[in-house]
Amino acid sequence: MFDLPHKLEALLFYKGEPDSKKHLAKLLGCTHEELEEAVSVLKHELSARGIRLLVADDELELVTAPETSELIASLRKDELERDLGKAGSETLAIVLYRGPATRAEIEYIRGVNSAFVLRNLMVRGLVERVPHPEKKRTLMYRPTAELLSHLGVTTVEDLPEYKETQIKLAAFEAAVDDEGQQSAAQAASPSQTAND
Repeated sequence: MFDLPHKLEALLFYKGEPDSKKHLAKLLGCTHEELEEAVSVLKHELSARGIRLLVADDELELVTAPETSELIASLRKDELERDLGKAGSETLAIVLYRGPATRAEIEYIRGVNSAFVLRNLMVRGLVERVPHPEKKRTLMYRPTAELLSHLGVTTVEDLPEYKETQIKLAAFEAAVDDEGQQSAAQAASPSQTAND
């Protein structure tokens, strides 16, 4: 069975973004004191590895070790020179036409984990993280002013077919919600036997 420091490491790796200690303790089902002990153990374990545990005020995040900065800089340069690719283009379109959106909303539309793609778009200066206006621990992704300027628009509403795309996205999300509710209803209803 996994111990708390390793569960914390897995959770932070999966999230791919900072999270508050209070929220992490709730997710892990532990006390604040147990979490602090896990943080101490994990920091020690990672001190000689390629990733580190960053503790910034009340937030925790996994980051690359400072000793790897040259390697990371060269990879970042390579990423910036490469084409966005299908995944990057999809995610960028969602942020532009659906944003600001949470990572969960983006992944809901795409159907796959988008943490790496979002990080890549942030490194390129195309999207930025902003706090959710209603949920303190949730971050949202929106297009940067530089991206809008590069696209030659002053607001997302000026993007080609913006209103039509909004309508299509709303219809898509409603259809997916309906399918999910129908599946749940079918699973909850008693199955018919061959004798019925």
